[in-house]
Amino acid sequence: MYAAGVEACFLELHMRDSGDSVGSALTLSLVFISALGLISPAWFQSDLYSFGLFASCSWPEGNDWNQTCVAYRTLEDMPDLAWKASAALLLGGWLLLAFWALLLLSWTILPEDFCPVKGRIPTQYIQATSVITTLLGLLLFPFSLDSQMAQDACGPSTVYSAGRCHLGWGYITAIFTLVLTSLLSIVGRFHLNKRQEKKILFSTITERNVLVSESNT
Repeated sequence: MYAAGVEACFLELHMRDSGDSVGSALTLSLVFISALGLISPAWFQSDLYSFGLFASCSWPEGNDWNQTCVAYRTLEDMPDLAWKASAALLLGGWLLLAFWALLLLSWTILPEDFCPVKGRIPTQYIQATSVITTLLGLLLFPFSLDSQMAQDACGPSTVYSAGRCHLGWGYITAIFTLVLTSLLSIVGRFHLNKRQEKKILFSTITERNVLVSESNT
């Protein structure tokens, strides 16, 4: 019976290594792309201004290569409360995404002795929390269009109305990363169900063979 359990564990590790190596590579790519979106100063843009989660820029008319940018290094530097709350949520979602990617990477690095430990780590909940936190942050950031800084850049802007501004590549990248992370969650759940079916089938066949061998001896 012990041998059956060990063989089932090895089979589970083999299936995890083949699937999680691809998943960890994709998730690490999403972590990198999401970081580019977060630090971008181009979430909303006008002819003379652009601003993002952690920076804002301005430039002379007709010379958008000569930009002057200001970085928001702390929450106190950000224009209003909605901006601060959105930054906290999106940064938290990114950290959870990075943590989830490191956990997936560990499936292919840790030795077989960690098989029982790996099964008890709720990676799916970490991923779901990252998606929900990021979604809330993205929905909350347009409330910052009512701030004085946004109105100076975009004209008569209000909540979910950008005035003369339009969406920049930073905000679009953040949305794109959120969609891909959500899709990975669906694919990962499908892969997990298939993996559990194979594990149960293998364990049943192995235990049956062990019992037959023991009865013959």
